[in-house]
Amino acid sequence: MSTGHPLPRGEQAESVHWQREAREQFPIITAHPELVYLDSAATSQKPRAVLDAVQTYLTTANANAGRGAYPWANRTTELVERTRRRVKEFLGDPEPQRSAVHFTGGTTEGLRTIARDWLTSYLTDGDEILVPFADHRANLDPWLEAQRLLADRGIDVRVRELPYQAESGDYDHRALDRVIGPRTRFVAATHIHHVYGGDMNVHRIRAAVGPDVPICLDAAQSIGHLPVSVAESALDVDFVVFSGHKALALPGSGAVWARNARGPVFEPGGWRGTPNTVGVASLEAALDWLYAVGTDRIARWTVGLATRLTDGLRRLASYEILGCQSSLAADSPVPAVQRRHGIVTFRHRDIPSDDLGFILFSHGFMVRADGLCQAGADEKRDGSVRVSLHVYNTVDEMDRLLAVLTSLG
Repeated sequence: MSTGHPLPRGEQAESVHWQREAREQFPIITAHPELVYLDSAATSQKPRAVLDAVQTYLTTANANAGRGAYPWANRTTELVERTRRRVKEFLGDPEPQRSAVHFTGGTTEGLRTIARDWLTSYLTDGDEILVPFADHRANLDPWLEAQRLLADRGIDVRVRELPYQAESGDYDHRALDRVIGPRTRFVAATHIHHVYGGDMNVHRIRAAVGPDVPICLDAAQSIGHLPVSVAESALDVDFVVFSGHKALALPGSGAVWARNARGPVFEPGGWRGTPNTVGVASLEAALDWLYAVGTDRIARWTVGLATRLTDGLRRLASYEILGCQSSLAADSPVPAVQRRHGIVTFRHRDIPSDDLGFILFSHGFMVRADGLCQAGADEKRDGSVRVSLHVYNTVDEMDRLLAVLTSLG
């Protein structure tokens, strides 16, 4: 079993105190000390500040945005516009006067809106797009739908597959030259893989496609979990799409950030009805909380916990770790391997993953155990157990989980 602390010795005492204070701000976590929530990649728990913001909004300013001149409506309209600005600030937007933020019900809706309302008006006959075939289905199906919609109009667009490295789950930047051509007009990519936990190194895609091709980034597993910057020196992408519920906000909330520097200006089509103002209120509060606590510190904490878990798992012959198995081990040469974050996915060589999920819950651990909505995966054949972490998880929880996994042989 792994030993020691997930952080350098000089940071341990301060970080443990910081994490304990952060954990105590999650009522559902502190109310159930007998349970261990390890499914934050599916949805995150909510700090008290978010719950309070929702309660305050509903009891002091609940009204429709942009459709009234009375104080409650005005305050709601200002909330929506203020949260748009807050999203830009949170992303380190270098040109907020040019970019746009549109609120959605989540990542899936956001990606589909880009596909239907922006991509179909941007592409012409003979164009090619490059999309992931082994990431979350939400980052594949919308682009295939756009291809079908264009075909119905007599416009032939070729969909090409982003190449992968089988040994790591990362995109294969060495093979990009074979799939990128003069008609490549758009790339869809993922920031942090929802199964492997890996940083997909989108900067390599930008280097390969050049400065003019729009890139859309599925950031569902990075916003709220680690620092995300859209400065061109960091993530030179054109769209960032994320779900609020994975970033400590309420379900049914999310956003599309559009740089509006390549291709047409992004504007969702159709009649837009009442926005999810409660979700917007929760998102503003969540971003404020994350900024105050520090996404850099959250990332270091969860990477440390995942390192501890991975290091223990790789010592157990009965388990297979998916993705780059060495990238989170305590003795890994970190710059030399793919950077992974607080997601560890594995299989037992003899126990089916859904059974393993039930066994773990009988010990108080709540994990995801199925095909994980991965495009091309078969629920039975490719089922796995995913442990996904956030600031409310602890070193003791990792050690208790490893003890149970070890006892299963």
